[in-house]
Amino acid sequence: MSFPTYAHYKDSGVEWLGEVPAHWDSLRFSRAILAIKDGTHGTFARTSDGLPLLSAKNVSNGLIETTSAESLISVADHDAIVDNGFPVRGDILLTIVGTIGRVCVYPFDHPIAFQRSVCFVRLSRGYRPTFFFYLIQSKFFQEQLQSRSKSSAQAGIYMGDVCATHLACPPSEIEQDCIATFLDHETTKLDALIAEQRTLIDLLKEKRQAVISHAVTKGLDPRVPMKDSGVEWLGEVPAHWETKRIKHLVESFEQGWSPQCEGYPVESDTEWGVLKVGCVNGGKFRREENKVLPMDIEPIPSLGICAGDLLISRANTRELVGSAAVADQNYSNLLLCDKLYRIKLKQQDCDPQFLGMYLGTASARGRIELSATGASSSMVNIGQSAILEMQLSLPPYGEQLQITSFLREETIRLGALTDEAQTTIALLQERRSALISAAVTGKIDVRQHTTEAA
Repeated sequence: MSFPTYAHYKDSGVEWLGEVPAHWDSLRFSRAILAIKDGTHGTFARTSDGLPLLSAKNVSNGLIETTSAESLISVADHDAIVDNGFPVRGDILLTIVGTIGRVCVYPFDHPIAFQRSVCFVRLSRGYRPTFFFYLIQSKFFQEQLQSRSKSSAQAGIYMGDVCATHLACPPSEIEQDCIATFLDHETTKLDALIAEQRTLIDLLKEKRQAVISHAVTKGLDPRVPMKDSGVEWLGEVPAHWETKRIKHLVESFEQGWSPQCEGYPVESDTEWGVLKVGCVNGGKFRREENKVLPMDIEPIPSLGICAGDLLISRANTRELVGSAAVADQNYSNLLLCDKLYRIKLKQQDCDPQFLGMYLGTASARGRIELSATGASSSMVNIGQSAILEMQLSLPPYGEQLQITSFLREETIRLGALTDEAQTTIALLQERRSALISAAVTGKIDVRQHTTEAA
């Protein structure tokens, strides 16, 4: 859909903003601000049953997540923080530390305590929060925030730099409301289309998992006779399959080392790198997940990755520990880290791709997560015995290869559909961003469109 432009334009006086409608004002953000304040800089004792102390993590574009606060503080501390009168309904909340530039309009009649990673902007009379909600999301405003930000341990922007940003704004509140209403209408439609594609991606992910799980536990022939596996959590399996423990299939089992590495990956095969535990996440070997080994540390070539190595994470979050992937080729310059197990299987007994896919099934994941130990939710461990003693039903080697070949084709097909959905999402998001930027800079005139939509 195309939209008309305004009849007359003028030079905004700002190079990157270009021309704006002739009747619009070009100004710095500070001119539209009545008051600006950031959240608390204080340190407060955490409680198990208090009120939330929110941060930038709780703010996304158009939404405040109040139920997932990382910290609870006492009622007295909470009240002391909000005693300064911020925020109130209609204030603009802007994230200024960490991920800079997320924005929403405060929707509640009661104040909530925030940390200093969020600032509150109260607009002067004549400036509408709903318009500025979209204006701040626009590409030109976001680029200003990024260019004015400072980086240390975390990226951040001072409130003075927020105030110094340039913008263009119609002087009429009615016109500001027209633009905001138009964008509400259009972004709602685009967001619904994006949500549909994300739902499709979730369904494709579930389909992929179901296809893999059925193939590696039941086989490809629906008419094959079944038998009780003798293992409660395995259930029925094809009658000609054998139930074995992984330890009986293993030729060698080892873990790597943990040298102090650089914070960036290798750029060529002439550099030595040590794999990160995330190289197996998602069931696919990711060679880029590595860190350069400093030149003053002697490498251990025997820890180099070989084609067919089955790699399993031994330490990670409970959801990711035990993730498995198979190296698709030799990577002799990439070395095994101590948070990974490497299994080499007996030839003609078990295909590493088959076992790797089996370890990703719901039944195997259940056993792995049950065996994981550790007090921290962010890092648990799984011992060698938990892997080696795990049982599975195994088809003859030739059938394993048929199954993995079928699954390779299916995952490629489902992956292509997923890529298509992700491309659609990217295009819709690009359309959304472009529409917002065009409307709030006056590149399109949506006043008549808003009237017709109403």
